[in-house]
Amino acid sequence: MQVILMDKVVNLGNLGDVVRVKDGYARNFLIPQRMARRATAAAIAEFEAKRADLEKAAAEKLAAAQAQGEKLEGSTVQVAQKAGVDGRLFGSVTNFDIAEALAKQGFTVEKAQVRLPQGPLKVVGEHAVSVALHTDVVVNVTISVVAEQA
Repeated sequence: MQVILMDKVVNLGNLGDVVRVKDGYARNFLIPQRMARRATAAAIAEFEAKRADLEKAAAEKLAAAQAQGEKLEGSTVQVAQKAGVDGRLFGSVTNFDIAEALAKQGFTVEKAQVRLPQGPLKVVGEHAVSVALHTDVVVNVTISVVAEQA
């Protein structure tokens, strides 16, 4: 299926690109998330009429993400969890816990934006985590997992 991208999509294309994707990917993900529309002649003509407004909105989103990224870059977030004597957690620190801790510090981050390369954190210590605020803005944050005091 051919779709016209309404936003920048990682590994697919930029705003306004007409790309061919699998039908299920378009129907189940891109179109419901409003990242793309079917590439009909009418849709392409409508997109070209609105192109300047869409590019302006995309630039504003990028600028806001870059401003938040500058504040967030290199910051350290402390998360307390129950841990055993050997430093292993009785559970794990997930992207939801990290997003919640960042929200307490005043940053609006969704859990889907937190990237854990090795999966959930299961030991006490400092861990490097990346936060993707935008497709072009990825910042590194240090997560300090400490044992919870009873």
